[in-house]
Amino acid sequence: MADQPDIATVIAARAGDPAAVDRLVAGYLPLVYTIVGRALEGHADVDDVVQEVMLRVLRNLGDLREPESFRSWLVAITVRQVRERFRFRRGAPEALLHEDVRDPGADFTDLAITRLELSGQRRETAEATRWLDEENRELLSLWWLEASGELTRDEIVEATEVTRQHAAVRIQRMKGQLETARVVVRALAAQPTCPDLRLVTVHWDGPPSALWRKRIARHTRDCAYCSPAWLNLVAAERLLAGMALVPIPASLAGSLPGSLAGLTGLTGHAAAAKAGGAQLATKIGFGVSQKVLTAALATTAVAGAGTAVVVYHQAAPPQRPTAAVVVTSAPVPSPTTVSAAPTPATTSPSPAPAKTRTKKPAVVITAKASKKKGVGVWKFTGLKAALGDVGAGWYYNWASNNDDVPGPSGVEFVPMIRAKGDATDATIAKAKKESGGELLGFNEPDMAGQADMSVEDALAAWPKLQATGLRLGSPSVAYGGDTAGGWLDRFMSGAKDKGYRVDFITLHWYGSDFSAAAVGQFLGYVDAVHKRYNKPIWVTEFGLMNFSGSPKYPSASQLVTFIKGTTSGLQSRSYVERYAWFGLPAVGDSVDFGLYKDGDSPTAAGEAYKAAG
Repeated sequence: MADQPDIATVIAARAGDPAAVDRLVAGYLPLVYTIVGRALEGHADVDDVVQEVMLRVLRNLGDLREPESFRSWLVAITVRQVRERFRFRRGAPEALLHEDVRDPGADFTDLAITRLELSGQRRETAEATRWLDEENRELLSLWWLEASGELTRDEIVEATEVTRQHAAVRIQRMKGQLETARVVVRALAAQPTCPDLRLVTVHWDGPPSALWRKRIARHTRDCAYCSPAWLNLVAAERLLAGMALVPIPASLAGSLPGSLAGLTGLTGHAAAAKAGGAQLATKIGFGVSQKVLTAALATTAVAGAGTAVVVYHQAAPPQRPTAAVVVTSAPVPSPTTVSAAPTPATTSPSPAPAKTRTKKPAVVITAKASKKKGVGVWKFTGLKAALGDVGAGWYYNWASNNDDVPGPSGVEFVPMIRAKGDATDATIAKAKKESGGELLGFNEPDMAGQADMSVEDALAAWPKLQATGLRLGSPSVAYGGDTAGGWLDRFMSGAKDKGYRVDFITLHWYGSDFSAAAVGQFLGYVDAVHKRYNKPIWVTEFGLMNFSGSPKYPSASQLVTFIKGTTSGLQSRSYVERYAWFGLPAVGDSVDFGLYKDGDSPTAAGEAYKAAG
C-alpha cells in the first residue's frame, strides 16, 4: 500500500498536533482524490467533493474513538459525499461545456492515463470506466484500489454499508459491466472502423451513456467484424494490480499550502489567517475538538510567518453534515453557556438574531401539553422557560444526564448512552439515576462522526444497557430504518437471536422537499418502520433541511404546514409513543428551524409546535 500516516499520527492529529494534522491531510489526500475522481469521472465537482471530505474529516476527527479505523472511516465519509453529489446532480443537471473550452485536466480518465503512463489493455480499462453506470463507478473506485493493494475488502464493505456477500455480488456485476465497456472502447477504436457500427452510431452524440453502451455491445456480439473485441481480455485484477494512486493535480495541490490552507479557504499569510479564522470555524464546524481546530488554523498560518489564535467559548452544538434527505447528526454536550446551532459545512452561518425583544403577536397561542411531544435541546438563554412554554412532556440532550440543561418540574428528561465510549458502568449508572423509566440507545451508529459503531459493537454493549432494567430504545439510525439488511435491521435481528430486549424503536428523519407532500413522506417512513418491527416508535429527531441544495431551509409558512401535519399524524398514531423536534433553540445558526428565540419568544414554527398535542 502507499506510504500513509500511521496510527500514531492519527492519535497526534486528534490531539491537535499541527504537524500531525498536516501529515494526515497530505498523506490521505491522494486516496480521497482517486476515489472521488474515478467515481465522478472527472466531473468539475471533483475538487469540491475532495475538499468537502477533508473538511468533514477535520471537523469530526475529535470524535474518532478508534484511531486504527481511521482509513475505513475516511473511505466511508468519501463514499457518502460521492453519493450526495450524485443525488444533487440528478436533481440539478448541468450543461456540458463544449470540448473546445473544457479544461482537459478535469477529465480524470485522461489524467490517470497520463500520470500513470497507462497503455494497452490498462489504458482501455481506464477509458472503459467512462461507460459505467453511476453506482458501478462508485464501486469501481473502491474495487480498483483493492485490486491495486490500497484498500481491503473489509474497508469496501464498511464504506458501502452492505454485507460481505452482497459486496461480492455487486463487485461481480460491476466487473461484468466493465468488461462490456472495455469491448465498447475496443470496437469504437478499431481501425478501420466497422461500417455497420458507423450506421448503428450515426445518431450518437459522443458522450458515453448506458443506452449507447448496450446498443454498441449488442452490435459487437452479432457482428463478425467486431466480435473479436471480446477475445483476449486480460482479467481486470491483473491489469490493476500494483497500480499507484493517481497523483493529485496542481489545481488541488496548489491550493494546499501546509496541506490545509486550500481546504479552509485561507491564504497562508498571517493577516489573512487571522481574518480567516471565522471562515475556517464556519466550514469545519464546532464539532471538531478545539485542539484540532486550533491546529488547523496554526498550520495554515505558518506559511505566512504569523499566527492566528481563535478561542471559542461556545458549547459544542449539534453538528449536521451536508448530506442526503435522511442524514443527520447530534450534539456533543459541553459545560459552557451558549451554543451555536448546526450549520452545513459548505455554507456560512445565519447571522445571530438581534438582542432586542420582538413584539408579541396579537393572538396568544395556548400550549397543549402532551406526553408524546418533546424536543431536542442544547444550552441557550431561556431554555427552562421555553421548555415549559412549548408544552413538552419530555426532552433530551443526547447525554446521560441533564446537569447542564435542567428542565422545569413536570417535563421528563430522558437520558441516552450516545456512543460506544459512553457505555461505561459509571455513565450507565448516572443515566439510570436520571431516568424516569426509559433509556435511549446509541445515536446514529451508522454515521461517521456520530456513534459510528458496527452492529457487532452495539450488540456487545447492549447487555450493559439492558441490565439497568429500564425500557430500552433501539439505536437511532440516521437513515434506512425500514430497509431490509440495513444497520437497524441487522441490529434487531442480532438482538432477537441473542435474546436481547429492545422495547421501542427510535428513528430520525429529515426532508428536503419543502412542499406539503413532505408530511406524507415523513409519516410514510414512520409507518414503514413500525410495520417492519411491530414495536412502539419514538421519533427522536425530525425536520426539514436541504443539505445539498438551495434554499437550505423552508420558509416559515412551509415549516408551520409541516409541523401541523406531522404532529397531527404522530398524535393520531397509537403506536407512536414519543416524538421530538430538532431542536428547541432558534438562536444563531438554528434560527431557521428552531422553535424559541428565548424563554417566551417562539418563532412561527414554535407557535405551531406549541399548539400541537
